[in-house]
Amino acid sequence: MYVEGTILAGRDFEPVEGRVVVEDGEIAAVEEAAVESENVVLPAFVNAHTHIGDSIAKEAGAGLSLDELVAPPDGLKHRLLRAASHEEKVEAMRRSLRLMASTGTAACVEFREGGVDGVEAIREAGAGLAIDPVVLGRETADAMRASDGFGASGARDAEFDDLRAETREAGKLFGIHAGERDPHDVDPALDLDPDFVVHVVHPEPSHLDRIEADEVPVVVCPRSNLVTGVGVPPLRDLLDRTTVALGTDNVMLNSPSMFREMEFASKLTDATATEVLRMATANGAEIAGLNCGVVEPGREARLLVLDGDSDNLAGAQDLVRAVVRRAGEADVTDVVY
Repeated sequence: MYVEGTILAGRDFEPVEGRVVVEDGEIAAVEEAAVESENVVLPAFVNAHTHIGDSIAKEAGAGLSLDELVAPPDGLKHRLLRAASHEEKVEAMRRSLRLMASTGTAACVEFREGGVDGVEAIREAGAGLAIDPVVLGRETADAMRASDGFGASGARDAEFDDLRAETREAGKLFGIHAGERDPHDVDPALDLDPDFVVHVVHPEPSHLDRIEADEVPVVVCPRSNLVTGVGVPPLRDLLDRTTVALGTDNVMLNSPSMFREMEFASKLTDATATEVLRMATANGAEIAGLNCGVVEPGREARLLVLDGDSDNLAGAQDLVRAVVRRAGEADVTDVVY
């Protein structure tokens, strides 16, 4: 199988005219050649932080604070999840996963509420779809064992030492929210030696030092942070210190669109287009332990193909910048998973 066009190859997304050779679901070669296709070929996205269960309540809770919206156990989202039937939750999640798969997201890292039942629900929702959720159970050790790891709400919400130890013993991912509304839960989160932390909107200099020294990856969700009124993550400081990935967070608050998240992050901060595209692809894959996110031989062939001659992208002088700052779902011509 060949995928032709201008290929954004490697971790630096160097434009290469030619074709990607795919064999048995893996990239066998990236060949430079003259081709007639106007397509732009890039790695499919990895959405590094989602709450897909919130799909049952899109745009609910206008005007509520962060705690009123999502704090366990009685934030609005948790009350709505308890009130919804299993079938309602599965169908709502399936629709969000289907949207993501059809618009270029190959995988997401899902913090899944509801214990073992919640893990089983998203597995059911994703059955037969191209997208591959990396599911981090919540609330119980059984949910962790039934999933790909544990997604902790935050160090101020509960004690997670035992769950962290059990997750480590199981050899699975452990992620935790930290520094979303203030800096006070960052040190306790880092004390757990997490595989990654989410948000880090309010790090103090000592937190940045710890993140760098311990090489703790960070997932940022800037659209969500502005919706909830907690501020903007210091993206430049984080990028200079560690691996940073991009997530869309709660479907209740934002569409799970990596195109929108990239544009927002690029225009709101001084991160370069290359850095932002890497946050949306290679870095998320690295955090999740996936062999995708880069167009190079030996990687899984999870590719996104855009129409470089669309009315939106035609005439672009800098393809990476155009993909990050102006491309959208309407430009997608194909996805290869």
